[in-house]
Amino acid sequence: MINHSFHIIVEIIIGFAGGLAVGGGFVAFLTVLGIIPRLIQLSKTDGLTRVYGVCVIAGLLFGTYISFTNVTWNQPHVLFIIWGGFHGIFNGMLAAALTEVLNVFPIISKRIGMERYLFGLLMAIVFGKIAGSLFQWLIFVK
Repeated sequence: MINHSFHIIVEIIIGFAGGLAVGGGFVAFLTVLGIIPRLIQLSKTDGLTRVYGVCVIAGLLFGTYISFTNVTWNQPHVLFIIWGGFHGIFNGMLAAALTEVLNVFPIISKRIGMERYLFGLLMAIVFGKIAGSLFQWLIFVK
C-alpha cells in the first residue's frame, strides 16, 4: 500500500514538473516571438491587455482539461468549424511570428534568387499547408 502511494506521488511530482517545464517553454516561446504584444499593436487594443492575458490562461486551462478528460462533444458541425478556425488562426500566427523573427523567407528567397517571387512562394506554402491539413483530416481522420 505504501509502495503504491509512493509511486502515485512520484508520478504526480514528475507530471507537475514536466508541465511546468513545457508551460515555461511555451510562455518563453510566446514572449520571445512577441505574438501577443504584436497582436495588441496591430489591433490597436492597448486597453485590453488584461483581457488578452485572461484569454490565453483560460484557453490553456480549458485545453488542458479537455486533453486529460474523456469529454465528448455532440455539437453542430458549424461549432467545430469555428473551433478549428481558431486553432488555425493561432497556429498560423505562431508560424508567421516565428518566420518573421527569423526572417526565414526573405533569406531563402534571396539565396535561391527568387526575390521577385516571394509572394508566390508564401502563397504556395500557405495553400500547401491548407491542402495538406485538409487531406489529413478528410482522408486519415474520419
